[in-house]
Amino acid sequence: MLVSARDMLIKAHKEGYGVAQININNLEWTKAVLTTVQELQSPVILGVSEGAAKYMGGYKTVVAMVKALDEFYGVTVPVAIHLDHGSYEGSFKALEAGFTSIMFDGSHYPFEENLAKTKEVVAACHAKGVSVEAEVGSIGGEEDGVIGMGEIADPVECKTIAETGVDMFAAGIGNIHGKYPANWQGLNFETLKEVQDVTNGIPLVLHGGTGIPAEQVKKAISLGVSKINVNTELQLVFAAATRKYIEEGKDNQGKGYDPRKLLAPGYQAMKDIIKEKFEIFGSINKA
Repeated sequence: MLVSARDMLIKAHKEGYGVAQININNLEWTKAVLTTVQELQSPVILGVSEGAAKYMGGYKTVVAMVKALDEFYGVTVPVAIHLDHGSYEGSFKALEAGFTSIMFDGSHYPFEENLAKTKEVVAACHAKGVSVEAEVGSIGGEEDGVIGMGEIADPVECKTIAETGVDMFAAGIGNIHGKYPANWQGLNFETLKEVQDVTNGIPLVLHGGTGIPAEQVKKAISLGVSKINVNTELQLVFAAATRKYIEEGKDNQGKGYDPRKLLAPGYQAMKDIIKEKFEIFGSINKA
C-alpha cells in the first residue's frame, strides 16, 4: 500500500516507536523489504538515493518496480517510496515520477538558500500529498559522494526550517553514514532534545542507523526520533553471505551459478537484519 510517510511517522511519534527507512538498491533489496514488512506487519519507508535511482534505470523504473512488487506480494502495510538526500532538481524529478515522499537535502547550501529551496519543495510536494524531509547540519561520512563531518545542528536553524511545514526533520547529532570509526563519540542527546523542543514535536530522523548501538537508538526514539535510516548494514550482510556461498564452492554445484540461487543467501541475510531492526525500533505489528 503506497502512501506518503506523513501519517505513519505521526503515529510512530505519538506511540513511541521508530519506522525504518531501508534503502533499496535493486530487485532483491526491494523484495526482501516488502516481503518482510508484510510478514511482520510493520510500516516501512523505502529509501532511494539519486545514485541508486540512476543505477536502477531512473525514478520511473523504481516506482514501477515497487508498485508491481507491492501488488504481486499483496502488501497491505503502509509503504512510502522516499528520495534520500535529494538534490533540488532531483526532488522535482522524483516527485514527477511518483515518489510518495521526498527528502530535499539543502544542508550544503548557505542557510538562507536551504530555507528558500525547502519552502519551494514543500509547496510542490504538499500540493500532491507527498511528505517532505529536510536537513540541517550535514550528517557525517559519505553518501553518494557528499562527505559530511558529523556536524551538530544549530537548533535555531532547525526551528526556522521546521516552520516551513516539513513533515520530518533530520538534524546532525554526531551520526555518520557508513561504518562508524572506533573513536566515535556517540549521539549528542542534548542537541537531540533541544531540536525536538524547538521544532514543536515534529518527527525527527536519524541518518546513519548502521553501527549505532541499540540502546542509543532506543533512547533517540524516546526523545522524538521516529524514522531511522538503514543501508550499510544490509549491504555488508548481503556481501558476506554471497562471499560465503562462493567460497564454499556452491556456485559450482549443479546450477548454483543461477543468480536466483547465487543471490538467495544474501537475500535471506537481509531479511534477518530487517527483522532485527524492526524489533529494536518497535515497529512490528504497528501497521
